[in-house]
Amino acid sequence: MDCLFCKIIAGEIPSAKVYEDEMVYAFKDISPIAPIHYLIIPKVHISGASAIDESNSKYVAHIFEVAAKIAADEGFADGYRVITNCGEDAGQSVHHLHFHVLAGKKMGWSADSGV
Repeated sequence: MDCLFCKIIAGEIPSAKVYEDEMVYAFKDISPIAPIHYLIIPKVHISGASAIDESNSKYVAHIFEVAAKIAADEGFADGYRVITNCGEDAGQSVHHLHFHVLAGKKMGWSADSGV
């Protein structure tokens, strides 16, 4: 499979690991749009949010548990955002389900700003 995130999980492409367990891998985004910008990805290949179903939804629940744990451990639990993009029109550039965790600044709401 020629998936960037699968290669990161396999250790074929280096990344700055933030967290890892048997189900997910979290690492620093290489093009951050906030002072804290992590990606949390399932270790199984799921192409995106539209491919979530009863056989793999446990990964999504676990990703949110891990996001809360990372936020608490790193001291930003009082303000962070979790985002996933579904499809190219929404900005999904890697077709492996992933969630952006953004923090470290006050955020507004704009579809163009990304934050």
